Amino acid sequence: MALTLRTNLADSPHIMAMKDGRVTSDIVTLDYCGPARSHDGFKAMLQHNAFDAGELAIVTYLQARASGKPYVALPVPILGQLQHHCAGYNSELGHLDPKDIEGRKVGVRAYSQTTGMWIRGVLQHEYGVDLDKVTWMTLEDGHVAGFRDPENCVRLPAGADIAQMMLDGELAAALLSRKDMPKDPRVRTLVPDAPKAAQAWYEREGFVPINHIFVVHQDLAKKHPDAVREIYRMIAESSALAGDSGAVEASPLGLEANRKGLQAAIDWALEQKILPRRLSVDELFDDLTASL
Repeated sequence: MALTLRTNLADSPHIMAMKDGRVTSDIVTLDYCGPARSHDGFKAMLQHNAFDAGELAIVTYLQARASGKPYVALPVPILGQLQHHCAGYNSELGHLDPKDIEGRKVGVRAYSQTTGMWIRGVLQHEYGVDLDKVTWMTLEDGHVAGFRDPENCVRLPAGADIAQMMLDGELAAALLSRKDMPKDPRVRTLVPDAPKAAQAWYEREGFVPINHIFVVHQDLAKKHPDAVREIYRMIAESSALAGDSGAVEASPLGLEANRKGLQAAIDWALEQKILPRRLSVDELFDDLTASL
């Protein structure tokens, strides 16, 4: 009988062959019982062990690993995306260059949100923005209990609309995903010519920033290694069937193929005071998952 695992995994093109039944297994059955938006299940996974397996935002996983949560990653990015387009402002209120946000208020859903971490890193490393000189206006805590935002973070009132506040000029800019950024002709990207800048960055750095990575409960890896290997096989086959969907920028599978991107996530999260200590890439995995 196949082992059934409670799984938090949102719809995305390269895992749809698993969800629609084209890729199956006699060893393991994934019960996709998580919420439609996977990030709505992250706290339940980490604080209540609500899932045996599934995706976690990379920053959430780094924090979880640093605090000893019982999950271990597979070297399998579930979502990756170039992030240069994720900082927007209302151009009708005046032009902004990246460094112009210093001394001003910028909105982001949570300071530890992975999208926010990546675009802040771009602003810092590519455009010289001093992140400590920005007041980060947030709506919520991160997914891992016990981590406090830096002192230059301020909580917005419950129900505040970051996108609307940016349009109204209450915030100088907003860090938002592509789907959450207002489809408004006044909105410009803080990064000049973001698509061109992102492409140049990718050609130079050679990796797509990881948003989400697949994890399993550590007991599963210890007691059912064949099931973990089977999950890896299923994701690899499903990804191959998806081909180039154009919906997400695919990231490769395997530890060494993702080492540079994982190291960058660690470095930037540490710089931004999101992690309490430096992690190594290798400690994100155990002996089994590192070998996949």
